[in-house]
Amino acid sequence: MTRRRLPIGIQTFREIRETDCYYVDKTPWIGRLLDEGKHYFLSRPRRFGKSLLLDTMKELFEGNEPMFRGLHIHDRWDWSARCPVVRLSFGAGDYGDPAYLPRRVSALLDGVEREAGLHTGYESAPERLSRILEILHERTGARAALLVDEYDKPILDPLFSGPPAEGGVSAAGREAARRNRDFLRGFYAVVKEADAHLRFSFLTGVSKFSKVSLFSGLNSLKDITLDRRYAAICGYGESDLDTVFAPELPGLDRERVREWYNGYSWRGERMYNPFGVLLLFDTREFGAHWFETGSPSFLVETLFRRRVTAPRLDGLLTGSDLLSAFDVEHIGIEALLFQTGYLTILGEESLGSGTEYRLGYPNREVRQGLNEHLLRRLDPDSGRIGENRRRLYRLLEAGDAGGLGDLFRAFFAGIPHQWHTKNAIAEYEGYYASVFYAYFAGLGLDVTVEDSTNRGRLDMAVRVGGRVYLFEFKVIEQSGEGSALAQLVERGYAEKYAGGDEPVQLVGVEFSSATRNVERFEVRRA
Repeated sequence: MTRRRLPIGIQTFREIRETDCYYVDKTPWIGRLLDEGKHYFLSRPRRFGKSLLLDTMKELFEGNEPMFRGLHIHDRWDWSARCPVVRLSFGAGDYGDPAYLPRRVSALLDGVEREAGLHTGYESAPERLSRILEILHERTGARAALLVDEYDKPILDPLFSGPPAEGGVSAAGREAARRNRDFLRGFYAVVKEADAHLRFSFLTGVSKFSKVSLFSGLNSLKDITLDRRYAAICGYGESDLDTVFAPELPGLDRERVREWYNGYSWRGERMYNPFGVLLLFDTREFGAHWFETGSPSFLVETLFRRRVTAPRLDGLLTGSDLLSAFDVEHIGIEALLFQTGYLTILGEESLGSGTEYRLGYPNREVRQGLNEHLLRRLDPDSGRIGENRRRLYRLLEAGDAGGLGDLFRAFFAGIPHQWHTKNAIAEYEGYYASVFYAYFAGLGLDVTVEDSTNRGRLDMAVRVGGRVYLFEFKVIEQSGEGSALAQLVERGYAEKYAGGDEPVQLVGVEFSSATRNVERFEVRRA
């Protein structure tokens, strides 16, 4: 097997094909799009291959036949039928500046006019774009393809940057996002107005804003984000790793590769994060390659402000409406987590005329990375967190459940006092359980929350080192002393785990909302 170049960070189809890089053929999905519709929208997380997909479309429309030899679409495409392409990308720029977006759009359209050798004479962006499409149609006799990359970045950047306020978004950030959204609403309306001059349009980004807020009137824009037929249009599938990337697999534990980087689902085949996989093949080391390229600080802040605990994220239930509830005025936490790639669809169930989705972490990379950031939100001393993590793992491996009590008491005692004075969340048992979960998940351990038995739901089960630890959490002022361990025993939670080779330990943890620490820590062999 011959190894090829790894296309790390390469977003141009031509460079990939001309420099002998690995390439996963996405032309079957492109061909289907062209056969079945005209105007499309796709949402996928960052670094998932959206820009490369658009560039592949560009080369196809421009009729660059040699680049497609050996690919699915080559013998199914009329190479004589070329059409002009207008490609716009909002990936660069400072969109917090009130005057920047109009200047950016003007610069993009200047580039289109210059490349096409035309001049519209219009100053306003919608009229310029509409006239560009019209002139291109008149000159070539072919309707144009409009490709827009990172359509939402001018809205997201002001929302996710700057100092947070109540609700996680500063007033200035929300105003800037609202202003940019309103500008883009008029700009994207050209897709409808210039339909006679368009053969195809494709808009892609991270978030999915409602049609009412951003695409008002664009009823023909087809959202394929959750369309099963296009679930694999971005990212790598299992067969891609086993065939295209087969030369890279020797020496790597295949199951471990799957555990770390597979798991993203849009109601179809579970996909690998391409950036994480490529960095693994390059470094030959497992790590949070994708996670470390972005900062989830806005997300973490939002989770804390809305009292969404870490265990709740692993199995979050939501309807299809909440999965798409993303706008400047209302950022649905479910939509935020799903669209940015920190949660994915684990399962779905029909409920009457609607659908309920069960969300969870896609893989170990995201689970570990997000929970490490949640811990840092509580205690900025990363050195102390690292030492606690090492001690925790040694205690669990040794079966010293009793030693966990002292470890977590030390952690809670280290949380700055002013954090508690600003956050009423410390009054809830979910907050304390969240700290335990974040430590366990940050270690990459096998953690199950709210595990169902025939007697109720167990708060948390942890498997490590051939042992099983069953946890129940209580706030002592609300449930009384001894209630955590008593519930574990009385409800027989250990029965579900009996009969195996793994010894089971029951761990009752009781917190005090007054001292904001572990008040009682009881351990018993099942």
